[in-house]
Amino acid sequence: MSERLQPNQLVIDALRSAGGAVGGDFEGARLLLTTVGARSRQPRTMPVTYLPEGERLVVFAANGGRPSHPGWYHNLLADPVARVEVGSETYEVTATEVEGVERERLWARQLEHTPYFAGFQERAGRRIPVVALTRAARL
Repeated sequence: MSERLQPNQLVIDALRSAGGAVGGDFEGARLLLTTVGARSRQPRTMPVTYLPEGERLVVFAANGGRPSHPGWYHNLLADPVARVEVGSETYEVTATEVEGVERERLWARQLEHTPYFAGFQERAGRRIPVVALTRAARL
């Protein structure tokens, strides 16, 4: 039985082989997010653009401007515990959706760094969720 390749496997492999260092629009702004599938309960890894915010990493469920939320967002709603790979570091996080004034502030900061996200919002026809990832407490 052959293993099914994920659509973003080339990006995942490139990020891992380069220790998270990528260039172009994504320089310093990509992480790998591993969630547990809401239905399958299998691990799902996706490259995601993030914004550093103090001790948190903030991710945006833009899904490239598609009308539906990305799978990783649905997975985090079902189970907010996930794993991130940032640069050469890997650790567990807990996801919390950000709302209200804080959401608007973070969205504005993201648009400063990646203005093309405004086009994602326009094309999507939905409010793009903003999710904060907080490092899990070390035991």
